[in-house]
Amino acid sequence: MNWNNKHVLVTGAGGFIASHLTERLVSFGADVRAFVRYNSRNDWGQLEILPEETRTKIDVVAGDLRDSDAIRKAVKDIDIIFHLGSLIAIPYSYVHPREVIETNILGATNVLLAAKDNNVEKIIHTSTSEVYGTAKYIPIDEKHPLQGQSPYSASKIGADMIAESFQRSYNLPITTIRPFNTYGPRQSARAVIPTIITQAQTKDVIQLGDTSPTRDFTYVADTIEGFIKIAESRDSIGEVINTGSNFEISIGDLAEKILTLLNSEAKIEIEEKRKRPKFSEVERLCADITKAKKLINWEPTVDLDEGLKRTISWISENISIYKSDSYTI
Repeated sequence: MNWNNKHVLVTGAGGFIASHLTERLVSFGADVRAFVRYNSRNDWGQLEILPEETRTKIDVVAGDLRDSDAIRKAVKDIDIIFHLGSLIAIPYSYVHPREVIETNILGATNVLLAAKDNNVEKIIHTSTSEVYGTAKYIPIDEKHPLQGQSPYSASKIGADMIAESFQRSYNLPITTIRPFNTYGPRQSARAVIPTIITQAQTKDVIQLGDTSPTRDFTYVADTIEGFIKIAESRDSIGEVINTGSNFEISIGDLAEKILTLLNSEAKIEIEEKRKRPKFSEVERLCADITKAKKLINWEPTVDLDEGLKRTISWISENISIYKSDSYTI
């Protein structure tokens, strides 16, 4: 695909993954409109970190995904939509389930309705591995049952089903990408890897929730490549596609690996308030990426050790922006 002068909308552009995607699209020469959540500080989230020469090429629009008028205006004259905007923090979804459900389901509906009315060429809808819940079999392929083990995962299941229904009902050119745990530079301490790194660099004790669950981690540059390849593939329309590493590691082993890379002697301590409710915890995640390999010729290129080194380097240079002494939900 020739991205030069393609009109692209990225929702949730101020977030971790979406800011990397926005930066990549600008480097391709795309005409990028970035939808960010409005705040009175005119704060664009992670887009603020981008080099000035990149930021000046982005058309930033502030609003709320739940506002259909705002979304309709943002989608006007757009060719391709990358819908990443959502509330993604699982602990936050326990505290404010209504907000999470409204934002994630109604937000996706607003984006898809606007896309339908504006004849958009392609919509990439972003799901999450959390929709699978605790693995019933390993590795997890796209046919694995969906299980709503938290208000967040339930909201994403709902959004995924809305996307599927719009593709079937209106023949919209939608692909759902289902990334497993993405990590890398710019990620907030809401996620486990920055939590471990920042605590190890500032404290003698690392406080975590349950350390036995396993996760499948993908470096952010690889996840972004998955988005790009899906956008460029006509064969992906109507499909759900996992992106992951096909490798699982427990949170405890991950913490030990990071401590080794940091040459840290910090101790790991279980803090009860960081644990998920017993029946809400997702015990195992490991991606089957056979479909991504065959359909869009995608597979990860950065292994966990290399990705962690890059992430540690970035966080070390930006440690002042993290609040390692508090629990971020």
